[in-house]
Amino acid sequence: MKDEKRFLQDVGMSELPFPMKVQSRDSKEGQHTIAKISIAARIMHEFEARWIDKFIQILHQHQDHIGTETLKVNILDYMKELNATKVKVDFNYPFFIEKRTPISNDTCLVRYMCTYSASVSKSDLKPKTSMKISIPCITSYPASDPDKPGGLFGQLSSVDIEVQSGKEIYPEDLIELVDKHALVPVYSYLTDEDQAYVINKVHTEMKSSVVMLDEIKEELATMRDIDGYSVSCSNYGMLHSYATFIGTAKSMWIPLS
Repeated sequence: MKDEKRFLQDVGMSELPFPMKVQSRDSKEGQHTIAKISIAARIMHEFEARWIDKFIQILHQHQDHIGTETLKVNILDYMKELNATKVKVDFNYPFFIEKRTPISNDTCLVRYMCTYSASVSKSDLKPKTSMKISIPCITSYPASDPDKPGGLFGQLSSVDIEVQSGKEIYPEDLIELVDKHALVPVYSYLTDEDQAYVINKVHTEMKSSVVMLDEIKEELATMRDIDGYSVSCSNYGMLHSYATFIGTAKSMWIPLS
């Protein structure tokens, strides 16, 4: 009976709303947000009844910032207090940045969805962290024809970037990377002159999602602080009821070619 009580089992919790401060390049104090927190752990059977109380207790102790360094420390606290063999924690949250419109230079707040994740196994006790962000933008529709009058038109695209790094990678850095290579960034507000500029650019310049993704990949590959990355793009053409998808990745275990 004693042996039967010591079997391993998986427990977890998903999408607990919790106020947090998250790391921001442009704010030393961090940015206040509401994160949805999920955890998965492999624990001994006898700890099942109290594991959620332990998790909530640790969560309150580390609510100031979500970031690479803090997650590496916090995840070890979770493992120790839960007496777990594996732990994975995800913090999913909205992140806002202030952007300036292209012509009028007005300011607007744009929301981006981020996920900070940390995982650790008792076999090596080396926490792994990653950050993922979804960045909307505009690219050229694949069937566009630059040789025909009015033949160029755009589509909404969403770029998902996930990076693994031993150093802090800020959301602002990845947003700027995508905005630089997209046909047009996405704004939450545009004046009449801003709208005219965006419409004209969509109908006069060609930048496919394939070209954009390749440029983003090439730039990520030169960032030596990044151990691994994946980047993908979903495209929502206005003529279809489905989305197309392209993606690429560099594992932290495979050297750059």
